[in-house]
Amino acid sequence: MQRPLLLLHGAIGASDQLRDLADSLVTSHNAHLFDFPGHGGSKMPEAPFSIPSFAAALLDFIKEKGWDEVAIFGYSMGGYVALYLAKYHPDVVHRVITLGTKFYWDEAVAAKEVQMLDPGTIAVKVPAFAESLEQRHHPNDWKDVLQRTAGMMLALGRENTLSDDSYKTISKKILLLLGDRDKMVSLEETLNVYRSLPEAQLGILPGTPHPIEKVDVGLLDFFIRRFLNVGP
Repeated sequence: MQRPLLLLHGAIGASDQLRDLADSLVTSHNAHLFDFPGHGGSKMPEAPFSIPSFAAALLDFIKEKGWDEVAIFGYSMGGYVALYLAKYHPDVVHRVITLGTKFYWDEAVAAKEVQMLDPGTIAVKVPAFAESLEQRHHPNDWKDVLQRTAGMMLALGRENTLSDDSYKTISKKILLLLGDRDKMVSLEETLNVYRSLPEAQLGILPGTPHPIEKVDVGLLDFFIRRFLNVGP
């Protein structure tokens, strides 16, 4: 039986952003989409957004499906959640691929990222983006999604959920991907995690910025297939 491949979206995103990738992978992998709580119209949780709570929701989803083990592709925040799951629930994780995942957080980094999540500023300066967020998260309030995400980032800035030492005990095979034009995630922080992970590989996507909509699906498909199809 083919092992499921879960595709995880990033912060303030939703699973629909990965539908083209899922369609591309369908010929070789049993790909599934997943919306984190409060995203893509899924039920808004009572508790604040956090990496551990998102990982718990993902674990529940895996168990509900009756899957013993899954491979995971995680974009941005999705990659962080995937690595958290690989550390604390390794029994359900086969391999992990991340793309554009921000690993380094401190209060200054968090404050900078939160500045870009102000609903009022977005509504005035980028109304088209505000409209897309409203449609993406309906019936949830997109402004609530942004504010809760900001709270999560500030919490990460105060205490990073995964420390440098956390990665040293993740024994799964991991592929870290980064776009060479990514302005949110640095090569340095990606290399630091790559060097800490016992079974890591590193890939750089040429001509690729951070937004998932600007990533070449065919190129990403190639990296994912190659990594998942090599070895046991």
